[in-house]
Amino acid sequence: MGASFKVLFLVLNFLWFFSRIANGAGMTRHYKFNIKLQNVTRLCHTKSIVSVNGRFPGPPIMAREGDRVVVKVVNHVQNNVTIHWHGIRQLRSGWADGPAYVTQCPIQTGQSYVYNFTITGQRGTLFWHAHISWLRSTLYGPIIILPKKNVPYPFPKPHKEVPIIFGEWWNADPEAVIAQALQNGGGPNVSDAYTINGLPGPLYNCSAQDTFKLKVKPGKTYLLRMINAALNDELFFSIANHTLTVVDVDAIYVKPFKTDTILITPGQTTNLLLKAKPHFPNATFLMAARPYATGQGTFDNSTVAGILQYEQPPKSPFSKRHSSNLPLFKPTLPSLNDTSFAANFTGKLRSLANAQFPANVPQKVDKRFFFTVGLGTNPCPQNQTCQGPNNSTKFSAAVNNVSFVLPTTAMLQAHFFQQSKGVYTTDFPTTPIFPFNYTGTPPNNTMVSNGTKAVVLPFNTSVELVLQDTSILGIESHPLHLHGFNCFVVGQGFGNFDSNKDPPKFNLVDPVERNTVGVPSGGWVAIRFQADNPGVWFMHCHLEVHTSWGLRMAWIVMDGKLPNQKLPPPPSDLPKC
Repeated sequence: MGASFKVLFLVLNFLWFFSRIANGAGMTRHYKFNIKLQNVTRLCHTKSIVSVNGRFPGPPIMAREGDRVVVKVVNHVQNNVTIHWHGIRQLRSGWADGPAYVTQCPIQTGQSYVYNFTITGQRGTLFWHAHISWLRSTLYGPIIILPKKNVPYPFPKPHKEVPIIFGEWWNADPEAVIAQALQNGGGPNVSDAYTINGLPGPLYNCSAQDTFKLKVKPGKTYLLRMINAALNDELFFSIANHTLTVVDVDAIYVKPFKTDTILITPGQTTNLLLKAKPHFPNATFLMAARPYATGQGTFDNSTVAGILQYEQPPKSPFSKRHSSNLPLFKPTLPSLNDTSFAANFTGKLRSLANAQFPANVPQKVDKRFFFTVGLGTNPCPQNQTCQGPNNSTKFSAAVNNVSFVLPTTAMLQAHFFQQSKGVYTTDFPTTPIFPFNYTGTPPNNTMVSNGTKAVVLPFNTSVELVLQDTSILGIESHPLHLHGFNCFVVGQGFGNFDSNKDPPKFNLVDPVERNTVGVPSGGWVAIRFQADNPGVWFMHCHLEVHTSWGLRMAWIVMDGKLPNQKLPPPPSDLPKC
């Protein structure tokens, strides 16, 4: 009797498991990230880098919409470490979001922490990266979210899916680069190369062997999962003689449109369909990316390239001809400061906004905010000569002229246990304290204020936020990343935002929904989001140098009344400061 009962129990468990899968209920996926040093050689330069599991770039996280993801991160290096799951909504799981001193204290050497979150209502491409200092220069990898079982893509099923992740390579230690810049107040040294899947490619010295090659079959369609994990550079990308179809950004489907070139900022992802030519083209094609640079500072003005190779038919007259002898076509990329291309490209992005994938744009607004974003200065310490805009100032960056200072303990813990005193204040200005002609002649006084200030939002507040670039130390494009939410980009324009003339033109029907939004150079962008996720949520420029200089702030979303509207207590292994 006992044996038959066990068999029945196993059968019922088996049926229950498969009924859950059939009904689209998620499974739990476990990963282990060992943070360890690894020797890596690029540009004929070998150095020890901080890696996950010895891999560069790091390993992919693969999951389906609805799955729970559990990642145990063990720190074997001397650096403090945190990991951010960029773009994951983290509904009621803010303890797993990852920004150091915002949602957690870092994982110290010899310590571990388990990140535990569920992927809700998202499918597409995101990525994970370190979220402390500049460690994300080598600590990053893709997050690939497939639709629920038996749910098709809203576009033709690709023959193959390929992650393409852009990064930056420094021969120097990026930690030393930013430490020196913060100490002397100047702009940090720029990277030595851009990379595709960790490889610089044939346009750099000593890198022909380190080239990413994408092999395709004639007539087949490929889904390219593009990720910009570079630290400080927005990138144009194109494949010679091929048209790309944009189908998804930041893990949200968009109305498909064709383009030869895309713009992708740090923190953004873009899924592209690449349809291979119907017949073997007797050629190879360069895929290339180079920066879109609008600021006045120095930048890495180089080009990363990979190669698109067609598989040759077995009986082709060219089959014995080595691919290196085939003609190589190169793409034409926009000029480095082509802001009109940037505006036209982002203007084409629209949510799919259909019955299956609606765009739930907040139609009414509870709270409106107007934030300036841009550069500024701090005074040079006494008895020191600095390398900022002049020798008596350091470069800084700010939101509404507040340059955010990271606390020494985690804000989310302080909020949860109501111990915010001495950690942060809740008096972040909702509009600029001293209004000026934001994109006109800058004011003489460029000094910023410094503080750890946040905005408090009641649960489920619908927010409209206008982000305005400023001309202080030069107009510049800023990719702003909002943790914990997606936001709808309802409007954008050049010059100063006009609160009378611009809102009537907002798109409240099918605006693009994303987690990282480009503030146009010398312009503004308007976003809306529903504050339905209790916790402390970081918002910052995803150009790492600007984040280091203080272009960051935090939103505190209070608990709602119902149990499923409250932030649960922290996990027992939450790191201590």
